[in-house]
Amino acid sequence: MLGVGRTANDQEIKSAYRKLALQHHPDRNPDDPAAEERFKECSEAYAILADSEKRARYDRFGHAGVSSGPGGNGGFDATVFNDFHDIFGDLFGFGDMFGGQAGRSRSRAQRGADLREDLTLEFEEAVFGVTKQVQVRRLEECDLCKGSGAAPGKAPITCTTCGGRGQMRYQQGFFSISRTCSTCQGSGKLIVDPCPQCRGHGRITRQRTVTVKVPAGVEEGARMLYSGEGEAGFYGGPSGDLYVVLHAREHAFFERDGKHLYCAVPISFAQAALGTDITVPTLDGECVVKIPEGTQPGTTFRVKNKGVPVLNGHGRGDLHVEVKVHTPSKLSKRQRELLQELQATTSVENKPVSRSLLNKMKDMFST
Repeated sequence: MLGVGRTANDQEIKSAYRKLALQHHPDRNPDDPAAEERFKECSEAYAILADSEKRARYDRFGHAGVSSGPGGNGGFDATVFNDFHDIFGDLFGFGDMFGGQAGRSRSRAQRGADLREDLTLEFEEAVFGVTKQVQVRRLEECDLCKGSGAAPGKAPITCTTCGGRGQMRYQQGFFSISRTCSTCQGSGKLIVDPCPQCRGHGRITRQRTVTVKVPAGVEEGARMLYSGEGEAGFYGGPSGDLYVVLHAREHAFFERDGKHLYCAVPISFAQAALGTDITVPTLDGECVVKIPEGTQPGTTFRVKNKGVPVLNGHGRGDLHVEVKVHTPSKLSKRQRELLQELQATTSVENKPVSRSLLNKMKDMFST
């Protein structure tokens, strides 16, 4: 079938099979039933010659030694596809479809799940940093059975359904398809005497305290990663990670934009016109902001280094103070008289102007 001599070695057999299989593969000959039949014959021949025991029977008894019957083995064997990935994997990309991993038991070790905890901070805590304790409920390895799931002194047994391989192979035509064993769920083991503490799961739920060190300058929605603080893995697998998502409460009057803070302070018309010094609260205490004579409504003053520390860096942002000129809703008789006198000495033409021209009107209000 393969065109090799009786003394051919494994490499010569594999090369001959590869050449013929590529030539007669159904994907390359979609409308040629004869090519498909030839491909099956080549695959059967390789399955026999690639197995030392079957090859020995074939050398001794011929085809009768490997055919159905008292001395045979029932024809085609799907173990040929244990090497199929090595031969055709790069060309056709069949991979595990043909059972390339079928002869190997699947590793039981699995990584644990990641966890998320949300931590709410006060506004000042997010700005200056803080150390918090977070309570985390997670699955940890059972200390009684050490994660095996079996009772102390007992051990899991080999799965009788899959023989410990963790997979079942099903032959469809000349293809061999592997599927996870439904009895052991791919572990290859069965727990007959489960651990009384974890009931055979190998893990139990516990609550732990994790210390979270929040750096200065964190923003809303920031995530902090704590490797290995998630749930324990299965059967010795690594633990997952813990993600702590940070949230900051709003401040009574400060608004934050990155490293800068913003607030608004009301002043009277007289203070804006005559100038004054106002006391403004900051996150570090009070500071004095000088309001010059003729200050216009909406003017913003910058107070350097009174903002938020730069995250993982140096320096701080600034505090921006916007002044809002307060117009009284009720006036005393004397206040009205004074304002009427002021109105008589000033003149403003009430015509709409573009916003870009508002700055040019400062001189009009200061005359």
